[in-house]
Amino acid sequence: MLNRKQLQFRKRFLSPLRQKFYFLGSLPIALITGIRLVHLDESVSVSQIPYRWVNKNPFDSMYFAVQSMAAELSTAAHVILALEGLGIDVAFIIVDLKADFVQKARSRIFFTCTDYHRICETVGQIRTPGDVATVQVKTTGVDENDEQVATFYFTWSFKLRS
Repeated sequence: MLNRKQLQFRKRFLSPLRQKFYFLGSLPIALITGIRLVHLDESVSVSQIPYRWVNKNPFDSMYFAVQSMAAELSTAAHVILALEGLGIDVAFIIVDLKADFVQKARSRIFFTCTDYHRICETVGQIRTPGDVATVQVKTTGVDENDEQVATFYFTWSFKLRS
């Protein structure tokens, strides 16, 4: 069950207008490419990326880096949601990335992450300043026809700040 602070974060970040302002100030390339977080709760996080001219590569499919941004957003939303529930100062960063591309992405892609509880368990392991914990989370990208196009594995590292 999400606490009040987590519910407020979810409500703020799922607002399309607030998301655009956040991207404008902190991640302008996400605004340009059209990435959006469309769903967030303790079971699933879903981001989407449209297929349009600015996101295409010369091979008539979506550029892998654009897919990576949308995939990262689906996992990062769960990471931030988990950290919002703790009320402690934790630094976090991606330390590894692996991607499997199944087929060309030629339509809107949805990335879905369901590893919220694994993230919470990992973050719960850090107790004293300087403690570090890592977790690998998976997000799967499917197109508008529900066909898998890619799977990304992000390894997140967490460190409790003093």
